This record gives sequence, C-alpha cells and structure tokens, in this order.
Amino acid sequence: MNPLDAEQQDVPVAGGEKLRGRVAFVTGGTRGIGAAICHSLGRQGATVAAGYHRNEEQAQRFAGDYEQQSGAPASIHQGNVGSADDCRRTIAEVLDTHGRLDILVNNAGITMDRLVAKMTDEDWNTVLAVNLSGAFFMSQAALAHMVERGTGRIVNVSSVIGEMGNVGQANYAASKSGLFGLTKTLAREAAFMLARAGKADDGGIGVTVNTVTPGFINTEMVSAMPEKAKAKICGQVPVGRLGDPEEVARVVHFLAADASGYITGQVWGVNGGMDM
Repeated sequence: MNPLDAEQQDVPVAGGEKLRGRVAFVTGGTRGIGAAICHSLGRQGATVAAGYHRNEEQAQRFAGDYEQQSGAPASIHQGNVGSADDCRRTIAEVLDTHGRLDILVNNAGITMDRLVAKMTDEDWNTVLAVNLSGAFFMSQAALAHMVERGTGRIVNVSSVIGEMGNVGQANYAASKSGLFGLTKTLAREAAFMLARAGKADDGGIGVTVNTVTPGFINTEMVSAMPEKAKAKICGQVPVGRLGDPEEVARVVHFLAADASGYITGQVWGVNGGMDM
C-alpha cells in the first residue's frame, strides 16, 4: 500500500481537505465545466492537471488564474482526446509530472450538430471519437495504474441529452448515452480486477467509476445566447433556471473523495430535474 494512502485512511479529513495528497487529471479542464471541476478539486486539496486540445493561450491563462486563486500550480497537458495515442501519452505525462494519478475526470467533449438526414460521416465519427472513445482510452490507461495501486476514481461527464435525446444531436446523444454503459462496465471490471489482485479490502477506498450528467449549464457558450433563447431553455427546466458549473463540480469532487468508495457504476444527474 502506498504510504500516502495509509495516511489518508488513518487521519480524519476535514472539510476542504477531502482530496489532500491526491492527483487529479481533468480533460477539457481549462474552461467551462472542466475549469470549475479543476478549481473544486483543488479547493479540496488535490493537485490538479488540466488537459486541453488547441488553445494554448487559454490554457496558459487558466494555469495562471488557477495558481493565483489557489496558491498552487496546475500542470497543463496538450492532446487530442479523439486520438488513442494522445490519450495514452497525456496519462503518461501526468504520471511523469506528478508520480501518481488518483482521479481522472473525462470531461472533454464536442458537438457537431446536424439533423440525421444531413449528418456526415465526419460529423458522426469525430464526435464519437472524442466524447466516447476518448473516455475509453483515457480510462483504460488510468485504470491500469489505479488497479496496481489499489485506489482510484474515474468520473465521466455525460449529459442529460444522452438520456433524453435532442433534435440535431444524434451523434452527441449517442456518445453521451454510450458513457452510461462504459461507466457500468468499467466499474464492474475495476472491482473484478481489484478482487483478483487481492486489493479489494484496501481501506474501503477501492477504484470506482461513475458518471455525472449535467443539464443546461451556464457556460460561456450559453451565456452568449440571446436572452429569449435562454428563457426558452429555462422554461424546460423544472427548477426554472440554468445550472452553474460549480454545481456540477461539487458532485464530481464528492464522487472523487475516499469516503465515496461504496458508490460505483452510478449515473448522477445535475440537471434541475429535467430527467424526472
């Protein structure tokens, strides 16, 4: 057992220190919901690594803002989640940089919206590659390390659209719905591999895999919409408002905590009641 893991089991952890000593990697972590997740994990004591694809200037700005607000640095890692090789490389980079990986948040996602009749092969394949295959390859690489150490958390960020569907989003809905089956299978396999390795009783922490499904969240993209469009969206939400990125982030850091070791293979809705 890693000495740090033993320390975390023996010492009561106060609020704000639930993730002390843990290393978290958040894909798509430099903006929107991903950035909120990074800050939330950091406030609980985690060391943060954030993934990004193209916008290096934004990633550097995030890193500067994060260090200014938290007093601790965040490492940033460039890669295309739609590439299996990049997924494996960035996981290896995080391990090389921080020496361990305790929490993986598969948050990166894209949309390429069209009606089914007009959707191209590229529209379909690109969205599935990033939103679903990327989560698989990231999890595959992280899981080997987590099972070897006997502890770890994987949290996938899906969407209420994966539960409800939406006009013009067949590719996005399919990719986000696919995360439900992936989550449940990874959760079962993680438990199986831990038991086979004789590590299933490692302080009750274990390796868990769960999914969070945000609804309509007030990100930069939504903020730029006309007020009438936002009002129409809010009219579809039972609680009558958009969600804040921090409301998603709080659920992620709850699931990432050691004390959440009895929660695995579950889908957590953060959507104002849209899927009731």
